[in-house]
Amino acid sequence: MFKRISIIVLLSSIFFIGVGFQKDFFEIAKQLEIFTNTFKTINMNYVDETNAGELMDKTIKGMLKELDPYTVFFNEQDVIKFRINNTGEYTGIGAVISRKDGQIILKEIFKDFAADQAGLKPGDIITQVEDIVLKDFKDDVSNLLKGAKDKKITIKYLRQGKEKQTDIILNEVDIKAVPYFQLIGKDVGYIVLQTFNAKTTQETKAALLDLKAQGATKLILDLRNNPGGLLTEAVNICNLFVPKNEVIVTTKSKIEKHNSTYRTRFDPIDLDIPLVILINERSASASEIVAGGLQDLDRAVVVGNKSFGKGLVQRPVDLPYGTQVKVTISRYYTPSGRCIQALDYANKDASGKAQKTNIRNEFTTKSGRKVYDGGGIEPDIVLEDVKLSGIAKALNTNDAIFNFANKLYYDNLNNPSYQVTDKDIQNFKDFVKSNDYKIETQAEKSLVKFLEVAREEKIDEFVMKDYETLLNNLKNNTQAQLEKNKTEIKRLLNEELIKMYKYKDGFFAYQVDNQIEVKSCVDVLNNPTLIKKTLNK
Repeated sequence: MFKRISIIVLLSSIFFIGVGFQKDFFEIAKQLEIFTNTFKTINMNYVDETNAGELMDKTIKGMLKELDPYTVFFNEQDVIKFRINNTGEYTGIGAVISRKDGQIILKEIFKDFAADQAGLKPGDIITQVEDIVLKDFKDDVSNLLKGAKDKKITIKYLRQGKEKQTDIILNEVDIKAVPYFQLIGKDVGYIVLQTFNAKTTQETKAALLDLKAQGATKLILDLRNNPGGLLTEAVNICNLFVPKNEVIVTTKSKIEKHNSTYRTRFDPIDLDIPLVILINERSASASEIVAGGLQDLDRAVVVGNKSFGKGLVQRPVDLPYGTQVKVTISRYYTPSGRCIQALDYANKDASGKAQKTNIRNEFTTKSGRKVYDGGGIEPDIVLEDVKLSGIAKALNTNDAIFNFANKLYYDNLNNPSYQVTDKDIQNFKDFVKSNDYKIETQAEKSLVKFLEVAREEKIDEFVMKDYETLLNNLKNNTQAQLEKNKTEIKRLLNEELIKMYKYKDGFFAYQVDNQIEVKSCVDVLNNPTLIKKTLNK
């Protein structure tokens, strides 16, 4: 009894942090005591040796999966990665790594960093780091490829089926928030903003001033595929274009101290430059704060496709022994008052999948334009033609695009200006078929899910046969879909090739000259009447 009281008193001193907890204090203390005793019993009595650290790590992460995907526990190694994401600096090899089917694949190489200097290429499969064979290595491989500056790491890898070995000398990797900017034509500035870290405002401001000095009188801010980051940096980016003391975002929580209003704090750089924000379905979080804030203030025309819809705010909380928990503490709201969170994690289906927010409420911008909440930022000008088809998404997901582009890269190694031909597209169809790539479109996924439910509910046999026939027809339709969408597939292959030949800088330059999204933004900026009509309707 004394032990139980001691535990409750100790927990009280640690966790007595608010009204919500006070109400549930006994239940929380009870469950923690049960957990503590269970954890101790397992570690003391289980037939095989247990790793207490790994068990705890998986237990906590499993518990948090019941909430939302943004509330996460960070062990000591995770904390280091989190800080890297926020600062944009780390010591490593300078490459994007993908783990798939037990293989560690280099998907992208950063120019002039360690992997590039060691001669590694996209598509290389790392098989061994020092004396560790990666086939059976279950932990995070990226930890093996980080360390002190100038540390030498010996790796073995496969390239086009041949085993090779090289030494990598680790050096500092600087992840730029603004990896590229350019003057398009005589007067359109173009800035790619790919993350919101501690350097974002500094780099964006420098790029803006540089472009203005070159003659830019109009601006495109490209936020496509930007997953977000630091909220304060999003506010500061807006501050470059709107006056001091303007409300950009508010956060609302069940805990009063987490309710905040974020205003611009500095004098702007340019209040008048015509501005277009380019977004897509992978623009999220801080990207949506910028797009939604400038849209609500009628300061920018938003172009592209509906954004991801992440309206939740997280805060890291330090825990003992160098660990952290990043916890969702509030929702954020744009200046008009809309929350653009797309998924309701408190409302999940039987499989545990969060349900979409179906209710759309109407709000108004500063000039009285209608905007809506309920999932993502809806562009002022939607680019329907640039949405990926179902089969293109599937080909990206299963790496068929990347793998065939890698084959073309080595087939044409001495021709960095190579462009995909119609013959290549025919060969790609054969490549997909011969390698038995699993291509499952959203339509197929939905139908498969329906069939599973239908079998459980014992729907009439004849109906089942009809649906199974439909599913088979969808699966057999792959070659026809490849032919139908060959122009789109050719574009995706060319873009992948450009990154392999000319790194990210070459890819950004290519998209300025070739992508319909960028050209559409230029067209908008060159049409003052359209801008005025869009921002004042």
